[in-house]
Amino acid sequence: MADKPTTNKYAVPALDKGLDILEFLASQETPCSQADIAVALGRSPNEIYRVLVGLEARGYLHRDDISGKYRVSLKLYNLSRRINPVDKVRQCALPHMEDLAFTTGCSSYLTMLYQSQTMVIVHASSHAPVSLSIAEGTLIPTSTTSPGNILLANSNDEVRGMILERDDAFQGMTKGDKATLLARLDQIRDEQYHIADSPFVAGVTDYSTLIGEHEGSVIAALSLSTMPTPLNHVMSQHELITKLQQAALNITEQLGG
Repeated sequence: MADKPTTNKYAVPALDKGLDILEFLASQETPCSQADIAVALGRSPNEIYRVLVGLEARGYLHRDDISGKYRVSLKLYNLSRRINPVDKVRQCALPHMEDLAFTTGCSSYLTMLYQSQTMVIVHASSHAPVSLSIAEGTLIPTSTTSPGNILLANSNDEVRGMILERDDAFQGMTKGDKATLLARLDQIRDEQYHIADSPFVAGVTDYSTLIGEHEGSVIAALSLSTMPTPLNHVMSQHELITKLQQAALNITEQLGG
């Protein structure tokens, strides 16, 4: 039986039924009858009949003329293809990143994997007198940077292996250094944050954490760059990590992760 959704005072019962049906059928390898769907959702066949008819009429479900069983049509797939995941991440992330940069006084940037490298997707400057500005589209190494390590630590084994195979810095490491990096990635996966020297400017430290879910289909790294100068006040390490992780959680929730 499917898990019941969390109680919501603004819930629309018919909409909830429709979404439950779509989510259930999308997870099934073979078509299901009305009775099968009702049992799986913990509802009576009469409760879902009109919703099934409506979803079929709108083209989201296909009903076999002979068996009467339902399956998800390609309409959801076609709709999903219109969503550019990078644009969606950028739109969701930027307001939270600007707020993070304002409250911490540190520049913030978001990265994603691109052809085995780590690419800066969006950047938010701080309002501090001196701050680091990183051009969007900049490519940085994956195995030797804070955001790159976050992305590696949260990629599945196949993707991680492919990236490291093409990473010049990793391939140039000794066997011992490679083993050390892999062990560190396991630790980063558990801690869900990483601190390292910035790949851009000497004396700058990057704090990074995950946006998305471990081994998720879309993951990104959110980073803060601390630049200690006589004009800049830098928060404590604990405060920075807390605010960074809260911003990443807010972005993940908005993305539906």
